[in-house]
Amino acid sequence: MSGTGTTTATRAEYCVVACAEAWRGAGEVLATPMGTVPTIGARLAKLTFSPDLLLTDGEALLIGDVPAVGAQARVVEGWLPYRRHLALVATGRRQVMMGAAQLDRHGNQNISCIGDWARPRRQLLGVRGAPVNTLNNPTSYWVPRHSTRVFVERVDMVCGVGYDRAAAAGPSATRFHHIPDVISDLGVFDFETPDRTMRLRSLHPGVTVEQVTEATGFALTVPDQVPYTREPSAEELRLIREVIDPEGLREREVPTA
Repeated sequence: MSGTGTTTATRAEYCVVACAEAWRGAGEVLATPMGTVPTIGARLAKLTFSPDLLLTDGEALLIGDVPAVGAQARVVEGWLPYRRHLALVATGRRQVMMGAAQLDRHGNQNISCIGDWARPRRQLLGVRGAPVNTLNNPTSYWVPRHSTRVFVERVDMVCGVGYDRAAAAGPSATRFHHIPDVISDLGVFDFETPDRTMRLRSLHPGVTVEQVTEATGFALTVPDQVPYTREPSAEELRLIREVIDPEGLREREVPTA
């Protein structure tokens, strides 16, 4: 199940490669990863099959090199103040990977609160830029702990817009709306179904279909044959382990099962 490579990849490293694949063929756009594994994935994509990606230092600088996670960039290519960042968002020149406290079968995402909005049981980040992200830029999601608490029948509040709500809002919402991937510590998912609901696309090695369906709070579309997430190459593993994440932060976000 771990492929034919000479070095066995960890679950976290399969997740990194799956996240990197979200930026394959993206071209010259600003990669906006949120979370440790997505950040490593974006940097891996930049160093391998998507060299035209634009990266930031996580704040306001466009960087020209690919430093290790947590290290300072040595090559700064430009300044990206908030107003310019918003211009990139509004013109679709960005590709995002956000997190999700809740996510439903249509791709609606919640990062704002748990419980009724008028009296929530728990306050989270707030809506932030999620609606604008999802209606203007390809937006994928990263979930480090796949469970029925995250993958729910109905989100308590819609922050990121799913396929059903975008369709209901009409052409102005659907024109640039696209959710390419949902990646969790169990597998990779998409919405390539006739009704645009979530489908299991691949399993990470060592994971079963039954594990995924039991940890999901709604009925997934499951193909008859589900492939495994592709294995990192030896060079990708070297880049992950020696160049991008030598401190092994990925293993803290996705511990070895």
